Amino acid sequence: MHEVTTGVQIVLPQHCNGYEKPRLFGGQLMSWIDIIAAVAARRYARCAVTTVRVDNLTFLEPAYLNDTVVQEARVTWTGRTSLEVRVDTYVERIDRSREAVNRAYLVFVAIDGEGRPVPVPSFTPETDEERAEYESALNRRKQRLGK
Repeated sequence: MHEVTTGVQIVLPQHCNGYEKPRLFGGQLMSWIDIIAAVAARRYARCAVTTVRVDNLTFLEPAYLNDTVVQEARVTWTGRTSLEVRVDTYVERIDRSREAVNRAYLVFVAIDGEGRPVPVPSFTPETDEERAEYESALNRRKQRLGK
């Protein structure tokens, strides 16, 4: 199985709206998603990357003030210079049980020091889950390209 990049945050007051029961701002979560996805993409590509698309971002459940937010990012597909990363976001309880709050797919392009696209290593799925995700990534790519 390929590497999974994990990140952890605690939802603090500056991350929340002003509701009676403060919820995490969607924009804050989107920022965390972009960062962890970029780390996963950089680790895989072994070079700088730039976000070119947030392909799918689904908010399933809210996260609240003082919740522990755990994110897992993994590469799901590569092209010649681009790669797709899936980010799953969970609220983790004190007993370490988790509830899914978000899934997102982002596309990055690997770049050199001049900002020009560079080739990335080819992604070969190794597990049944990775093969299924890879096939889904191919379908998302077709939709992006209008095919």
